[in-house]
Amino acid sequence: MRRLTARISEEDHVRGSPGATVTLVAYGDFACPECAKTYCTVKKIQAKMGSRLRYVFRSFPQPRENPRSEATAEAAECASSQGKFWQMHDRLFENHGASDEVSLSTFAADAGLDLKRFRSEMRRHTHLAGIHARRREGVRMGVVEAPAFFINARRHRSAFGLATLLPAVQAAAGGA
Repeated sequence: MRRLTARISEEDHVRGSPGATVTLVAYGDFACPECAKTYCTVKKIQAKMGSRLRYVFRSFPQPRENPRSEATAEAAECASSQGKFWQMHDRLFENHGASDEVSLSTFAADAGLDLKRFRSEMRRHTHLAGIHARRREGVRMGVVEAPAFFINARRHRSAFGLATLLPAVQAAAGGA
């Protein structure tokens, strides 16, 4: 069974306390329909688990599946550089499919980003090398497509719906 070997670092996007009893790491693609569905599942798990859960999101764009995949990952990283990753993360998933330049700029404005800086970073592909590095890291751990989850560093191989993912997270946390 593959294990998460890439430690949680300052480069990661983390919601929750480092002292949480369970860590859920997701490799996801903002342009992926299945990832958009799991976004809703994860929100429910976060609500149910509260402070017992630390959630980590790592971009895993799949440009062969959707040509806008890398652009959405870049938009999230541009937002992160301004301290607004989660605002952009949520907008991208809640408006799944809206990934053209105008939509991304609208999401950036809604998130309160400096639009001049956002557009400059997007145009220069400032964060693309980091996104590619994270993707390669995922591939080394056996991630071949998104979504992919690790619960307390162990790969979750079952379905990603609430009925299977929540019990696995609860079990890792020591019960319901």
